[in-house]
Amino acid sequence: MATRRVGPDRKRFGDYVIVEEPLEIRLDGNLVATTMRTPGHDFELAVGFCHAEGLLVDNGVRTIRYCATGSALATRYNVVTVDTDRPSRKAPTPRLGLTTSACGVCGSDAIDALCDRLLPLDTPAIPEPAVAGAVDAAVRSAQSLFTKTGSVHGAASFNVLTGELGPVREDIGRHNAVDKVVGRLQLDGALPADGLGLFVSGRASFEMVQKGWAAGFACVLAVGGPSSLAVATARAANLGLAAFARGENCTIYSPERSR
Repeated sequence: MATRRVGPDRKRFGDYVIVEEPLEIRLDGNLVATTMRTPGHDFELAVGFCHAEGLLVDNGVRTIRYCATGSALATRYNVVTVDTDRPSRKAPTPRLGLTTSACGVCGSDAIDALCDRLLPLDTPAIPEPAVAGAVDAAVRSAQSLFTKTGSVHGAASFNVLTGELGPVREDIGRHNAVDKVVGRLQLDGALPADGLGLFVSGRASFEMVQKGWAAGFACVLAVGGPSSLAVATARAANLGLAAFARGENCTIYSPERSR
C-alpha cells in the first residue's frame, strides 16, 4: 500500500512497484558480470551482455540455463550460465561490481579498445521523421511495465525504413533492456542487425552506443540526450545517432554533416 498526497488530502491505495533483483551472469562456468535487473527474459539478457562484451565472437551458444552454482530454486533464479560450443581456455575478466550506466572505461582509450575488435559500419542511417515518430509511439504503447510502475526503461529494434518493431523489452536498467533485445536477436540468428535501428527510452550513453555498434545496428535512436563519449564513439563506428527523439523530432549527432 502507498499514500498519495495531493495538497492537504491523503488517500491510501494499492500500487505497483517494479521488481529489482541481482543477476549473476556466467559464461562456460566463469563469472563475467553481476547486474541489478528486472526479472524476465534473463536468458536474453545474459546472451546480449556476452555478445556486447565480445565474448561470443566466432562461438555459438550451446545452452542457457539457470543455476551452475546450485539449483535454480536455491539461487532464486538469479544465476544464469551461458555455455558455448568452444569454451575458451582463458577465463574472461569479470565485472565484479554491479553493472551500471558507468562503463568502467573512458575517453579515447574506450574507443580505441572497441576499434581493436569492431569494424566501422558500412551504412549508417537515421530514420525519416514519420518513421521515427511511429517507432516512438509504438514502443511507448508496448511498455506495459512502465505504464503500471513508471520505473523502467524500454528498448526495441526497428526497421529503419518502415518502422516495423522487432523485440521490445523493459528493465529497470537501460543497458539490461538493450541486452535483452540484442540477446533475442542473437538467439534468432538475426545479428548483425543490418537495416535495423535500436530505440532506447533514456539517454544515449557510451554503453548504449557500444552495444548498438557491437550488434551491427544502423542507428541508435534515444529519447534522452547523448554524452560526449557516445557521440565520439558513434562517429568512430559510422553509426547513426539521434537523440532527444520526440515524435518526429530529433537531434542528429552522427554521421556528422558538413552542412
